[in-house]
Amino acid sequence: MSKTPIVHQCELPADSLLWKWAEPDDFLDCFVIAAVVPPRRAAEIITAFPLWARILLKVRGMVAFVFGLSTDGPDVVDKVGPFPVEIETSEEVIAGFNDKHLNFRVSVIAKDRRVSLATWVHVHNLGGRLYLLCIMPFHILIAKDALRRVSSHAAADVQRRIY
Repeated sequence: MSKTPIVHQCELPADSLLWKWAEPDDFLDCFVIAAVVPPRRAAEIITAFPLWARILLKVRGMVAFVFGLSTDGPDVVDKVGPFPVEIETSEEVIAGFNDKHLNFRVSVIAKDRRVSLATWVHVHNLGGRLYLLCIMPFHILIAKDALRRVSSHAAADVQRRIY
């Protein structure tokens, strides 16, 4: 019987390129889990949302449409899930976009046998603050679930290589 991988909340690593966006009043969180997987692969696993999260995103899209907000982000070639990739290095992938109510980026860092998932949000107005408040409980559930899936995929990859 395998143990459920443990996700920990942590500080964004000091060498993360996500710091270039961060300002004192912005939202910034970071979670980490033990896993050995390249950052692009981890980002792909993270954005391969399970059904329950896809349903939440559909609801979010319908509400966003009513308020004239982006529902899928900019149309670009290089994306992980629905998010345009802005920066990619051997250790970090940063994706996200700017919208009317807020700007956001997610960072996936893979190094030292760990994968971290950080989210940065800069709100522009009351709508952005309300949106962030409403999605926060779901954001935490999705982030922790995403990292558990990364850990599970990494463990399965190791098992495939062994056998």
